[in-house]
Amino acid sequence: MNNKTMNTPPAGLALLPIIAMLGFLVIGYGVYGLPIESLLLASAVVAAGVAWKLGYGWDDIQSAIVDRLAKTLPAVFILVLVGGLIGSWMIGGTIPMLVYYGLKIISPEYLILTSFLVTCLVSLCTGTSWGSAGTVGVALMGVATGMDANLAAVAGAVVSGAYFGDKISPLSDTTNFAPVVAGTDLYSHIQHMLWTTIPAFLLAAVVFFFAGNSDVSADTPEKVLAILANIDELFSLNIFLLLPPALILWGAIRKLPTIPLMLAAIAIGVANGVIFQGFSLVTALNAMLSGFKVSMFADAGLANVTLVPDVVTLVNRGGMTSMMGVVLLVFCAFSFAGTLALTGGLNVLVNTLAKGIKGTASLIGATIVTTITVVCTTSDGKLALLIPSELFRDTYKKMQLDAKNLSRTIEDAGTVIEPLVPWTNAGVFMAATLGVSTLDYLPWAIQNYSAIFFAMIWAITGVGIAKAVKEVRQGEPATA
Repeated sequence: MNNKTMNTPPAGLALLPIIAMLGFLVIGYGVYGLPIESLLLASAVVAAGVAWKLGYGWDDIQSAIVDRLAKTLPAVFILVLVGGLIGSWMIGGTIPMLVYYGLKIISPEYLILTSFLVTCLVSLCTGTSWGSAGTVGVALMGVATGMDANLAAVAGAVVSGAYFGDKISPLSDTTNFAPVVAGTDLYSHIQHMLWTTIPAFLLAAVVFFFAGNSDVSADTPEKVLAILANIDELFSLNIFLLLPPALILWGAIRKLPTIPLMLAAIAIGVANGVIFQGFSLVTALNAMLSGFKVSMFADAGLANVTLVPDVVTLVNRGGMTSMMGVVLLVFCAFSFAGTLALTGGLNVLVNTLAKGIKGTASLIGATIVTTITVVCTTSDGKLALLIPSELFRDTYKKMQLDAKNLSRTIEDAGTVIEPLVPWTNAGVFMAATLGVSTLDYLPWAIQNYSAIFFAMIWAITGVGIAKAVKEVRQGEPATA
C-alpha cells in the first residue's frame, strides 16, 4: 500500500460509494430487476474511483479486496460443502426419511401446532425455508383446507417453522452467510442464535397449542398419504440414514473442525445412496456435485414409478454447484466492501450513526432498525445481512462485544423478517406457495418477529450478550 499519508475525505465524497450502492440496488434491483452481483460490482467501481481520487493506486485497491476475500475463504468453502451435504443426503435418503417421519407425526387434532413442529423439523434438517414451505408446507395447507381450519394460522405456523430451520440449521445458506459477513464462525453463531430463537420457538408453540383445532377429524388426508407412499416407494428407509445428521450434531456438540466433519457426512450420504438406495457411485457423486434430479431414479431401477409433484419439489435440489450463486455474491460484495474500506465512507457513516449509540441496547437497536430498513428497501435478505455487518462490525469491536452478537442480530432482523414484507421475494414466494397473503399470515408468524423483542430484552438486561475475548500476546496472562 502507498506509504504517503492520505487526506481525510470530505463527508460527501466518502459517502458517495454507499449512496451509489443504495441507488443501484433500489433502482437497479428493485425497479428493473438487474442482478445484484452486477450492481455490487458497479458500486465497487464507484468506490475504486473515490479511492483513486484520494491517492490510492490499483495495487492498494487490489490488496484491500484480496485481504477481505482471504478471510472469508474458509467460510465460502463451508457454503460449497453445504450444497454437497444436501445433494448427498438427498440421494442417500436421509432428507426424504426426515420428511417422511415428519409427516407421520402430524396430529390433525392440533393441526396448527403440529404444522409448526413438522416444518421446524424439516427445515432444520434440510436448511431451506422455501423448500420446507414448498413441500411439507403445501401438504399441510392441503390438510388445513380439507379440515376447514384457519388457513392464515396454519400458514403462519408453516412460515414460522420454515424459518426456524433456515435460521439455525448448519445446512442453511443464510446461517452460513451471516457469520461470514459478521466475522465469526458457524457453530458459535448457531449456539448464540439459541438465545433468541428458542424463546421465540417456545412462545410460538404455546400460542399454536392453544389456537389448535381440537374438533377436527383425526384421519390423515389423502394428499399426505400420497406423499408418504411415494417416498416409501422411492427410498429404502432405515436407521443408518440418520448417521450423517447424527455425525454433524455430535461434531457440533464436541466443537470439532467443521470442514472435515462435513466432508465425512457427505461421504456417508454418498455411501448410503450406493448401499441402500441402489444408485451407482457415479450417480451418487453427481448428486453431490450438481444436485439430485428425479431423472436419477432411473439409475436405481425406478424409472416407471409415478412421482407426486410435492415429492419432485422435495428431491430436486442440492449439489455443490447450487451454492455458486451465493459464492459469487460473496465475492462481489467483498470486492465492494474491501474497496470501500479504503475510502473511509463507512467510518463517516458509522460515526454519524454512533452519535445516538450510548450502549449495548442502542447498538443492537440500531442494528435491528438498519437491517429491517435494508430488507424493506432492497427486498433482499442477504444484503440485509451484509450491509449492517459492514456498518457496525467495528463498533461492536470498540464496545468489546463478540462478533456473534452482530451475526445473531442481523439474522433476527433480516433472515426471518424478509418473508413478512409483502414485496420481497420471500414474501411473494410464501404467499403464492401457501395461498395466503403475507399480511394475513404475518400475525401468526410468531417465530419470525418475536426474536426481535427477545434480542432487545437481552440487550437491555445484558443476558445472553457475549463479550469479546481479548487476544493474548505471548507471555501475557489470558483475560476475558
